[in-house]
Amino acid sequence: MGYTFAEKALARAAGLSHTIAGQVIDAKPDVALSHDNTAAIARIFRAIGLDRVVIPERMCVTLDHAVPAPTPKHAQNHAEVRAFVIEQGIKNFFEVGRGICHQVLSEEALVLPGQLVLGADSHTTHFGWLGAFGAGIGRTEMAAIWATGELWLRVPESMKVIVTGELGRGVTSKDLCLHLIGMLGADGGLYQSIEFRGEALAKMSLASRMVIPNMMAEFGAKNAYLPPDEAVFEYLAERRMRDRGSGIGDQGSGNQESEIRNQQSAIEALAIYPDDDAIYASTHAIDAASIELKVAVPHTVDNVKPLREVAGMKVHQAFLGTCTNGRLEDLAVAAEIVKGKRVASGTRLLVIPASSEIYAQAIQAGYVQTLLEAGAVFGTPGCGPCMGNHMGILAPGEVCVSTANRNFKGRMGQPDADIYLASPAIVAASAIKGVLADPREIE
Repeated sequence: MGYTFAEKALARAAGLSHTIAGQVIDAKPDVALSHDNTAAIARIFRAIGLDRVVIPERMCVTLDHAVPAPTPKHAQNHAEVRAFVIEQGIKNFFEVGRGICHQVLSEEALVLPGQLVLGADSHTTHFGWLGAFGAGIGRTEMAAIWATGELWLRVPESMKVIVTGELGRGVTSKDLCLHLIGMLGADGGLYQSIEFRGEALAKMSLASRMVIPNMMAEFGAKNAYLPPDEAVFEYLAERRMRDRGSGIGDQGSGNQESEIRNQQSAIEALAIYPDDDAIYASTHAIDAASIELKVAVPHTVDNVKPLREVAGMKVHQAFLGTCTNGRLEDLAVAAEIVKGKRVASGTRLLVIPASSEIYAQAIQAGYVQTLLEAGAVFGTPGCGPCMGNHMGILAPGEVCVSTANRNFKGRMGQPDADIYLASPAIVAASAIKGVLADPREIE
């Protein structure tokens, strides 16, 4: 009998020869992630009589959920986080403006294939795009990891999703995710490991792949996995060599290329792939070419409809950003759609890049200028209004079309507002038209 990715990855994390679905193991995460909630976790940690974390070198902390601080309470929280990381000697700390934790850790190449990442954030499933096992946990569980360096986990059953063919014109990985969630329901992958396969994945850009495991948090998944390929290994190798600052560039480009190849080989050796005869709870096949432009309508992510059925709905705010869709290619698509046009009267377009690196690249490429000329408003890299704190809160009765991952009542701070979830192209087109619109129909 073969083993799934989850069974192999958790066996590695637990130091076991193998595991099987349903087994409870003690696993040691390679990365323990927290963000603005670090201060609250620290209070739990100290409440059980502890002063020093045992894994400072494995911890990553970002300030990203309410940045810059919108209230004195948030400012105090940030101050407590800064004091904590200094006190505990945590080197991987990322300040206000660096960006959203999942994007930042990816850019910093702090997560590698086959590793276990546990984060005090539900969208830690994101790291499946790297071939890692990423899972969200609670604050008390994170405090336990700080105290012991490990956590017990139940090995999840696995679902195989085979995506064949190629996405059609204007259709994105966001549409693929909404299609799957709409088909099987928001709890369709509850506490399962979602393994994606198929040639359609290899044809996607890395940024497009990131969307898939991120959205699987809204599918109820414990984790999600895309098989890492050469593009992923190359991405990580180049970034790790860049961030290492070894000065190898002075030795000539030949030596530098050799170092990158060696780094890439070492990273590739860490990758974990499921066995062909592994046992799955279910298997689903999706023809990418059959997927339409999709929109999740209020007030659940699985209330998915083809865009053509809801086109024409008045939009007050169009929001482009979040850990799901705030990357460079998303801003590029939006800039292409709005170029030479203006945001519709009565509608506002809010753009928040997922990281400072993306923001800088978008400025250099001219996307920011194009979007500003169209009437867009930019915010500090971070989560923005996605969690309902600030930087784009809705008024009662307003409608927002968003590239985020959640649309339940009150998600963006106002229970009496409607949130539609869609791809960056749909968001940009809707901003120009002032109503939910098909980007393929924009001149």
